This record gives sequence, C-alpha cells and structure tokens, in this order.
Amino acid sequence: MLELGVKFLISYFLGSLMGAMIIGRLRGGVDIRTMGSGNAGGTNALRTQGVCFAIGVVVIDIGKGIIGAGIVPELNIPFVTEDPMISRTWLKICCSFAVIFGHVWPIYHKFKGGKGAGTFIGTLVVLNPNLIIGMLLVWACILITSGFVGLATMSAAIALPVYLGVFVLPEEQAFFIYTMVIAVCIIFWHRENIQRMFDGAEHRNKSLMIFSRKCFGSSNEKP
Repeated sequence: MLELGVKFLISYFLGSLMGAMIIGRLRGGVDIRTMGSGNAGGTNALRTQGVCFAIGVVVIDIGKGIIGAGIVPELNIPFVTEDPMISRTWLKICCSFAVIFGHVWPIYHKFKGGKGAGTFIGTLVVLNPNLIIGMLLVWACILITSGFVGLATMSAAIALPVYLGVFVLPEEQAFFIYTMVIAVCIIFWHRENIQRMFDGAEHRNKSLMIFSRKCFGSSNEKP
C-alpha cells in the first residue's frame, strides 16, 4: 500500500499545479478565479483572457493528466518498492483520480480550482485514447445545438460510461467504474452551471449555435 499512497499523493500534488494560475503569473499576476465565472479552467480563461491564455491553460491541465496517469504510476521511487498486490491498472486509475482531485481542490491555491474536464481528458489519453474522439463529438454536438459549454462537458462525460456500459462490459470494469465516478463528479462540480441554466443566467455562446438566429438572419429583416 505504500506505493499506492506515495504515487497517489504525487499525482495529487501534480494536479494542484493549476494551468490558469501558472499562466496567470507569467502574465503579471492574473487570477481568473476573480473574473467571469470564477472557474480556473480553459473556458473561463478563454472568455476573460483570450485564446493564447486559454491554450496555455488547456495544455498544462491536459498535460498533467497525461503525466499523472501515465508517468507517475511507472516511477521508480527510492525506498518505495513495487507492490505485487496492487494491479497496475488500478494504480493508474487511482493516480488518475488523484490528479483530477488535485486540479479541483489544489492544495497550493486554498483548494479552489477548476472542474476537472481538461485533466480528465489527459488521463484518457493514457487509459483509453480511442474514446476521446467520440467524447469530443458528443461535446461538439451539444455545444453547437445548445450553446452551453458546461452542458456539453457534462453530456460528454456521461456519454462515456453509458457507452462502456452498453458495449464494453463486463470487460474493462475498472475503467467503467473510473468513468462513471468522474462523470458523477463532473456533474456535481458543474452544479452552479446547472442552477444558472435553470435561472436563465448561464452564459450561452450563440455564435457557435447552428440553429441560432445569426445562422438564418434576423427575423426583422425585410424581404
């Protein structure tokens, strides 16, 4: 259990390195948690700071997911021997949980972080990259029909365990459990977005909606 505990903590500390805070410091101390939605993620970074800032945030957040799921479990740490009782698959999944939890509750930033979607994608690059394209297609379809980034993110997260449950089980049970737990967590972490959608106050990106008025022209235009 020592190996699991040490590598879990390493992944958690890695996840606590927030892309938004790192890029913000490089930009002179910008803290996007005090702007827009208050979320330290790529969407709020794009909305408040622009494309270049957001790309930097996303690269770091996805990158640490890749490292947490793919590199940390394979580390040879002095005085920490490989535990033969621990499945390598479960070790990767536990480290994946840890790096996401670090992103959401970063110890370096008073436990106020992002919502985990980008880092989740990073872990999938290691655990099962073949499913990423399908997730992104679901995300894009919901975004261009609704205009809500949060709804698109939740839908994509839910779609993954649903697909696995229908087409993959009973194989890959560990991966199914991982995606199911993270999907539930992502919905919980987006609870404020859900409330704003019910209240009609959630930001909607109408420029990306294929059925928006802009696509067909204004209804007030004269023939």
